[in-house]
Amino acid sequence: MTAALRHLSRVDPVMAQLIRRAGPHAVRPERGAGAYEALVQAVAHQQLTGMAARTILGRFYALYGGDRCPAPAQLVATPDEQLRGCGFSRAKAAALKDIAARALDGTIPARRALARMKDEAIIARLIEARGVGRWTVEMFLMFTLGRQDVLPVDDYGIRLGYRIAYGRRTLPKPKVLAKFGRRWAPYRTTASWYLWRAVDLARAERGQAG
Repeated sequence: MTAALRHLSRVDPVMAQLIRRAGPHAVRPERGAGAYEALVQAVAHQQLTGMAARTILGRFYALYGGDRCPAPAQLVATPDEQLRGCGFSRAKAAALKDIAARALDGTIPARRALARMKDEAIIARLIEARGVGRWTVEMFLMFTLGRQDVLPVDDYGIRLGYRIAYGRRTLPKPKVLAKFGRRWAPYRTTASWYLWRAVDLARAERGQAG
């Protein structure tokens, strides 16, 4: 059992039960991706199914003759009509260009520079980009940079998982969840993963009951 799972099991009996039910897990970060690439992909996925977003991203990458994100300078130079032709809305096209421009001017740092920054400093820096909110950056911290102590208290799945796991009648307010979650530090990322699994487990149980 990892240090994160031992800590969560020791400080929180409900979390310990969740860990037993869902099994051991460690959130593993994506290797190599930086903030620029991650934010471009995040904007593409906003308000779309995964399949639709992947289709649009495939067309987008094809504009540059490959299957990966173009360099920021290439994206800035791309006419809006071509981005719209890939399936991006006008707002998303503007957001993509703003992200690329901020990568060029250093507002969005390279991954190596981000590694030296604290979580809140990264959030404050990246939400300056158009179309990028706190939740998007929190997902980046968790799944790209591998930060271990992130609790996205505004995430509906996290709040629902808490309500289910702890037997609450209503969803917790973000501030309430943030205060409760202090006991999980410094492994709130792992705790978040188990709250998402609480929702999955409840759905599976309902399916079996039906």
